[in-house]
Amino acid sequence: MIVLETDRLRLRYLTLGDAAFILELLNTPGFLDNIGDRGVRDRYQAETYLIEGPIASYQEHGFGLYLVELKSTGERIGLSGIVKRENLQFPDLGYAFLPHFWGKGYALESGKGVLSHAKKLALSNILGVVSPGNDASIAVLEKLGMQFECHQKWSDGSDILRYNLQVD
Repeated sequence: MIVLETDRLRLRYLTLGDAAFILELLNTPGFLDNIGDRGVRDRYQAETYLIEGPIASYQEHGFGLYLVELKSTGERIGLSGIVKRENLQFPDLGYAFLPHFWGKGYALESGKGVLSHAKKLALSNILGVVSPGNDASIAVLEKLGMQFECHQKWSDGSDILRYNLQVD
């Protein structure tokens, strides 16, 4: 199911048919370094990640991470969407792209679309959570209008920077 479209991108629900893509994305150095190791090492684990993560989130919250694909070719290039985490008061904007699609404005473009979608979902605040030193993601959050709130310890003990945006 297509959730939204931008000038260059289509964001849609993830399905089990995206398991090979998820396996690739979750094991890129950028994902591992900036987001974390999800322990996904084979197709079965990728399918489990999809079922217990994004697909469960669609059912429970009405939103989640969406597959980002190029409208022109249908090529899968990343993820972008809204994640509700137990350790955060509000949902947060999440995104990750294959490395050869970095620096092309896709995170910003998909982020703008996701924030517009958040308004339709009547979400009042969206957080941005980023690792200190991830300057590219910090720049995306700031270009989206998010304001720095604080340093915070993440559930695994690591440090994060928390940003916030009122979307109502």
